[in-house]
Amino acid sequence: MKMLVTGGCGFIGTNFILYMRKKHPDYKIINLDKLNYAGNIRNLEKLRDDSKYKFVYGDICNKELVNELVKEVDVIVHFAAESHVLRSVQDCAPFIESNILGTQVLLESARKNGNKRFHHVSTDEVFGSIENGKFDEKSNYNPLNPYAASKAGSDHFVRMYYHTYGLPITISNCTNNYGPYQYPEKVVPLWITNLLDGKNIPVHGEGLEVRDWIYVDDHNKAVDLIIHKGKIGETYCIGGNKAIKNIELAKKILKIMNLGEDKIKFIENRKGQDFRYAMNSSKIKNELGWEPQVDFEEGLIHTINWYKQNPGWWKPLKALVESNPDIITL
Repeated sequence: MKMLVTGGCGFIGTNFILYMRKKHPDYKIINLDKLNYAGNIRNLEKLRDDSKYKFVYGDICNKELVNELVKEVDVIVHFAAESHVLRSVQDCAPFIESNILGTQVLLESARKNGNKRFHHVSTDEVFGSIENGKFDEKSNYNPLNPYAASKAGSDHFVRMYYHTYGLPITISNCTNNYGPYQYPEKVVPLWITNLLDGKNIPVHGEGLEVRDWIYVDDHNKAVDLIIHKGKIGETYCIGGNKAIKNIELAKKILKIMNLGEDKIKFIENRKGQDFRYAMNSSKIKNELGWEPQVDFEEGLIHTINWYKQNPGWWKPLKALVESNPDIITL
């Protein structure tokens, strides 16, 4: 199989490519990434001499480039997206361009080149906030910030290409990921690297918002299954079964790192903050046999150790984050 992965130099895309090269060593992977601030070509240095891996610098909005690459592959796995809520609040235009228009460029190229298999990676944020229970594949869309709205738009375009043009698509909506290679503006690496630097960790409001967490390779295993065994035209919700309050997450990280709660600094809550996310993964469990394997604390320990062992990766990026103090997110 030959696969085009978009956004493969980002956090989840990087881990997905590393996972797939290990799980399916005979597959060929083309990684298309425009290397924006959160895309790091160094993430995949270990594949530099891998004859079955190819990096292509470029934008998913570039129709000519996308078309040439899609001609070469059997399946497209679409991770590329602008993904930061506060950045979307500051300026939503790049989110509309990449997340909606870029997705449409890929879909159209897939259609024109023989209806190539297309998997779209999305988020639980398209559903908005839920006070009780869990989101599932039948939940109504209710995006409450520009990022979520742009991802909702892309989801709808993917489904439209299935219903209107017969494009063989699947969609996955996943909860919050954590793990190695995550850009240090996101909450888990932000807190870990702050603590490694001897700094406090910022918690929005009172930290009562609830997020469901999944280790990144549990997510990648789900995507792998959906690509190979998922039903065409269907959506699969991917949850980690670990919904906790942000303040509890902060305390758990502090405990693992043997630090006290005096390191917590409460700050003003952010605009567009959803109160609670939780995902029901029953469909993918029942149909494809998937469920998360990595224990939450075990995953956090592995993630903390990775950042401890890779200061040369995150310290330069952390300096960029700290140059824009308004960009701190959960």
